[in-house]
Amino acid sequence: MKRNVIETPFTFGRIASDNNFANRESEILKLVTNFISGINTVLISPRRWGKSSLVKKSAENVSKKNKDIRFVFIDLYNIRNEEEFYKIFSREVLRSSTKKTDELLANAKKFMGKLIPQLTFSTDPNSEINISFDWETVKKEPDDILDLPENISKQKNIKFIICIDEFQNISAFDDALSIQKKLRSHWQKHKLTSYCLYGSKRHMLMDVFTSPSMPFYKFGDIIFLQKIEKKHLEKFIIKRFKDTKKNISKSAADLVVDIAECHPYYVQQLAQLSWLRTKKSCNEEIVKIAHESLILQLDFLFQSISDDLSSTQLNFLKAVIIGIEQLSSKQTLDEFNLGTSANVLRIKKSLENKEIIDLFGNTITILDPMYKYWLKNYYFKI
Repeated sequence: MKRNVIETPFTFGRIASDNNFANRESEILKLVTNFISGINTVLISPRRWGKSSLVKKSAENVSKKNKDIRFVFIDLYNIRNEEEFYKIFSREVLRSSTKKTDELLANAKKFMGKLIPQLTFSTDPNSEINISFDWETVKKEPDDILDLPENISKQKNIKFIICIDEFQNISAFDDALSIQKKLRSHWQKHKLTSYCLYGSKRHMLMDVFTSPSMPFYKFGDIIFLQKIEKKHLEKFIIKRFKDTKKNISKSAADLVVDIAECHPYYVQQLAQLSWLRTKKSCNEEIVKIAHESLILQLDFLFQSISDDLSSTQLNFLKAVIIGIEQLSSKQTLDEFNLGTSANVLRIKKSLENKEIIDLFGNTITILDPMYKYWLKNYYFKI
């Protein structure tokens, strides 16, 4: 029995591509230029701002015209230690080096032979590849693994671009500083391999890449990803409605972007919810209904997040939402029961680590616009 599947014109929660990708023309040009030029790149932005989609889109543009450039995509989100890192690094490099199983095996033996790797895979080149090796040997001499893309590049006359998502997770490994020193000492010498390192925890990445005392200081071109401009998002929403034989008024598209505060993930999600409620033409009332349904959908999640916060952390968020600028003034400390000015600093750091707020200079931003709306209208009822 066939089920009717609705093809929606908006994408969130997964990689956006083709018509689902919204603008980012200047950022794509920058990344493409760096990729082709072999310039190491560090990309930093909050979670769900479209980093992964941007890197994939830029890589696709490069691959279409440069067959000698191979991209390796690695996600460190669930990687917890150095051994796991070496396994996923070598596995993905080998997988990207060739589509031929026998050639992949030959590359493993030639360039990782002394580590005596054990490879398990099926005849399908797209299947999972499992690598196991003597960890004590690799721990002492990881050179063959860290130089694997460069050595394969020299033999095959190709170039590798290693794209590593959530790179800041390396900071949580045991003896993280030593690991970073190993990576930097090898990667900075590579001529045919370049690296695109990106992640969502700005404060951790800033520590890794901008502190003079850290191994990855001045490793590459640092790009702080900004929100997509409002006019581009409006144009994108109107076009995607039109592509599916529906219409949305400019004021309604404008409202979607304003409610989502140009947050790429929420712009796409709210636009989709509005699209699903639209028969032919979408207006502001439909957007408002879609927005409230989204907030109710997220209510349990937001309540759970809030339950894990202390009373002083919640009071701090309330002060931020109200628009209090002098958060460490005696009046604010007393009015919102924040304790001391030193405690305010601890609250900021804690909320930043939880990825609830972003600190940039003297500016404090609540990262999730829907959570901010929920706090203001449902929790604090301001």
